Amino acid sequence: MASQSRKGGVSLPDRRNPKSGGGGAASIISRISQSEIVSRGRQAACDGACVAKKLLKSTGKAAWIAGTTFLVLVVPLIIEMDREQQLNDLELQQATLLGAPPK
Repeated sequence: MASQSRKGGVSLPDRRNPKSGGGGAASIISRISQSEIVSRGRQAACDGACVAKKLLKSTGKAAWIAGTTFLVLVVPLIIEMDREQQLNDLELQQATLLGAPPK
């Protein structure tokens, strides 16, 4: 029937005999997995993963640099400012105990 030409219609290919081993879900899946669209999608996913990995590595390095800089430069400054505040409080407390007017 499919070999006969029809006017105005769509001719479908002949059905394969499922027992002959020419069809089935495995054949469809293998054809789909080997298609160009799937291979391009896989390549795009791989490229995206590589970019994300590089971004995470560089972000980690930047975080390490920022954290180390903070510890080396800012923490000693905070400690020194706290010491200065404690010294001012101690001087104010001693002046109050001795009866001198506060500054």
